[in-house]
Amino acid sequence: MKTLEYISWNPIQKIPLWKGFFIHIYSIMFLISFLLGWYIMKYIYKKDNIHEKYLDPLFIFTFLGTFIGARLGHILFYDFSYFSDHWIEVFLPIKKNNQNFFLGFIKGYEFTGYRGLSSHGATIGIILSNLFYSKKILKKKSFIWLCDRLCIPISISAVFIRIGNFFNSEIVGKPCNEKLPWAVKFMKMDTEYGKIVPRHPAQIYESIAYLSIFLSLFYFYKKREKKYYDGFLSGIFFIFLWSIRFLLEFFKEPQGAEFINFLSINTGQWLSIPFVMLGFFFLNVSRIKKYFFSW
Repeated sequence: MKTLEYISWNPIQKIPLWKGFFIHIYSIMFLISFLLGWYIMKYIYKKDNIHEKYLDPLFIFTFLGTFIGARLGHILFYDFSYFSDHWIEVFLPIKKNNQNFFLGFIKGYEFTGYRGLSSHGATIGIILSNLFYSKKILKKKSFIWLCDRLCIPISISAVFIRIGNFFNSEIVGKPCNEKLPWAVKFMKMDTEYGKIVPRHPAQIYESIAYLSIFLSLFYFYKKREKKYYDGFLSGIFFIFLWSIRFLLEFFKEPQGAEFINFLSINTGQWLSIPFVMLGFFFLNVSRIKKYFFSW
């Protein structure tokens, strides 16, 4: 029997809807991640005796923070040189091409959906939007308390986002130096990544890692009789998720025109370091509270 040397990956990436409109598999994964996150937070709010009226504003603030932050993060951190000459693509889900139509009123562009979202930018957007939410709407709980709960659905959302990247054949891994049974040939990947050869499925590596983080955080949350203090779950989330992201960057191809590439560490890795440090800050807050409240 012949041993499998690699997987040839040539999936559908979008589903036609109506007259040039498509829904991308990535968009479906994005939608699933938010719906699942909403139900998880509904469960958490009920368990913590928080009225359900606070749930919809949380969803709105988180969605806006995620989308705006992710979009601006990608533009500023990864592809500013391109978008500085294509400002219309910053705001509209289109991309310039040689065709002469886009719903009949913008010529030379095609509908692509919003391609290009940064997880670092999304994290900054979520932090800022929910800082406002905790101060103006959910006033009875601290921002760190909210972070401890939000990190649970965010970690499972990251799983689906990376699966969406896998269907898009983007954020691909580097070529494998040896023949691995799980190596993947991304038949539809962008030519900027180079030749179509067996590569590390970096998106799947991340998905598996994020799933393990979600299961761990949910387990710790359920075991609250051990009295974890505010900041503990957030600390675990930021330290492990962004440390994993830092390490897995060594298996990935560069993403766009990265604005930092110093000491063999790329943009994604440099941007991950402050979030790891933030995780240690959260853990320190939790440790201090545990010390004083144990007296």
